[in-house]
Amino acid sequence: MKPFSSLELSSFCGQIALILKAGISSLEGLMIMQEDASSSGEKEVLLALLSNMQETGSLYQAMESAGIYPSYMLHMVQIGEETGTLDAVMESLQNHYAREDSIRKSIRSSITYPMIMVAMMTLVIVVLLVKVMPVFNQVFIQLGTEMTGVSRTLMHAGTALGRYFIVVILFLAAVAGMIFYGTRTAAGRRLFQKIGYKLGFTRAIYEEIAACRFASGMALTLSSGLNPDRSMELVTSLNDDPVFQKKIELCLEKVRDGEDLSEALFHAGMFSGVYARMASIGSKTGSMDQVMEQIADLYQDDIDTRMNNLLAVLEPTLVAALSLIVGVILLSVMLPLMGIMSSI
Repeated sequence: MKPFSSLELSSFCGQIALILKAGISSLEGLMIMQEDASSSGEKEVLLALLSNMQETGSLYQAMESAGIYPSYMLHMVQIGEETGTLDAVMESLQNHYAREDSIRKSIRSSITYPMIMVAMMTLVIVVLLVKVMPVFNQVFIQLGTEMTGVSRTLMHAGTALGRYFIVVILFLAAVAGMIFYGTRTAAGRRLFQKIGYKLGFTRAIYEEIAACRFASGMALTLSSGLNPDRSMELVTSLNDDPVFQKKIELCLEKVRDGEDLSEALFHAGMFSGVYARMASIGSKTGSMDQVMEQIADLYQDDIDTRMNNLLAVLEPTLVAALSLIVGVILLSVMLPLMGIMSSI
């Protein structure tokens, strides 16, 4: 079965949330959804869920056996069933995947124009190097001189590019394959995550995504009456960030040793600054679940802001860099040629 998109996941979670809030069981809800399904693919998925749930009685196990739902969603459903807050979990997942779909569309629309510009400018650069530079070289030869310095280097680069054009195409195809592998497979995403952690501007985004997921899971578990120890055990399964995982393990160890949750979060380096102060106030006032929900919302706002800022910087930077390259190529031949012409 083909995995659902973020929009489809959001719709599925929203329907389950409405059904549960109406007092209808998950099993009856799946029956209703299956009857109202508009496509054969959706009917097939819901029938498989319905069949498995009739055997196990667990929505989590039914979704896990389907093999098309993301691990984060599965673990959140498991927490919801264990804590009796499945309706709230499904509602939060609906908002989460709706936000992810919105971010993905925003990224796609923001990157489309820069990528078109990159493709066009790259084509211009290739034409300049392969076709135009040899013409200028012939002009220099007719004037009794030859290209030197940067212009000569660029001409040789254009000659090599034309000679090994097939190799260049294969290289670009390999790069496209790596990008596809990195965005569409779990192993590829882990590899890209390791690379991203070495870059400052992406490392901060990864850390905030992990912290947001942690705070969201803690809000759900704590609000259902579980103690901090058990809450952290459940929420640990939500994390797929190896760096943040070490912080969670350290925090869990401190909580088990009797340390207050807010202090453990601070000492483990999971929250800092205003978030650490909010957790401390929540612990003192007995409203840690509400504070965790507020922290998750604030982290999500920070993530959205960082993504928007990153995209806002990307477009002009790409255009400026490529324009500079074109300018250098043209100036490297035009300035010497103007000097020669003025001396004749």
